[in-house]
Amino acid sequence: MAYIDYYKILGIDKSASQDDIKKAFKKLARKYHPDLNPDDPNAKQRFQEINEANEVLGDPEKRKKYDQYGENWKHADEFEAQKQRYQQQGGFEGGTHWSSEGGFSGMGGDGEFSDFFESLFGSRRGRGRSAVFRGQDYNAELHLSFRDAAQTHKQVLSVNGKNIRITVPAGVADGQTIKLKGQGGPGVNGGPAGDLYITFVIAEDPVFKRLGNDLYVTTSLNLYTAVLGGEQVIDTMSGKVKLKVKPGTQNGAKVRLKGKGFPVYKEEGKFGDLIVTYSVEVPTHLTEKQKELFQELQKLS
Repeated sequence: MAYIDYYKILGIDKSASQDDIKKAFKKLARKYHPDLNPDDPNAKQRFQEINEANEVLGDPEKRKKYDQYGENWKHADEFEAQKQRYQQQGGFEGGTHWSSEGGFSGMGGDGEFSDFFESLFGSRRGRGRSAVFRGQDYNAELHLSFRDAAQTHKQVLSVNGKNIRITVPAGVADGQTIKLKGQGGPGVNGGPAGDLYITFVIAEDPVFKRLGNDLYVTTSLNLYTAVLGGEQVIDTMSGKVKLKVKPGTQNGAKVRLKGKGFPVYKEEGKFGDLIVTYSVEVPTHLTEKQKELFQELQKLS
């Protein structure tokens, strides 16, 4: 795969501290977030690149491998194991090292790559066998509305210039990550492709609050209905429902509606509950007659 300069993507130097990396990421993430740039078709791709750069450079161990091995940093452990075995068998013929551009250069007597590197990455002169490496894993975010997350539907996700059509199951949670096997980067020398990890980012809903599979909603209840009883219409995910209100309902009282909550992930036909909290409204701007009636009630109590 082509060498990606993560430092350039974040606009920082290789000498940048971890704090510098964090600040650069936050600044760029806010600037290029797709929700803040609905008219910019390149914002989403740019945002994914920024995330990828932060995932690597923001992790000291990954950053160390990236600085040393460049585009092949994910194969660093395999390379070190091969290197150790080679050294045990007699060492290198010359001081082979990795270049700052993310590749490697041979310092053998004839200026060519050593047989060791040819066995790992293929021969420049067509001899030797090539090592097989698994492709790079990709990470992407998929932004959904609260209502979209509540229903199974199809989405097209663009990752590294490739459009991937996926089915989003109802009930996915904010921050949940799923893996699509073989949808990552291509393998090296016939190796298997990497995987694609998709993290869901779900917007908050103005009406419902979600905790697990249960939904919570607060509804206003007038004082007279709370005292005398009656009916109250509330919103659910599947439409409006009329509830019977018991006389003497207190402020903060809760009612649980079974099966009116959020869909349970990958369990078709199963739903959480909806918990309704009553907020009793105390009337204001009373007329003189209304005040007299409340005073009469006060005397009777």
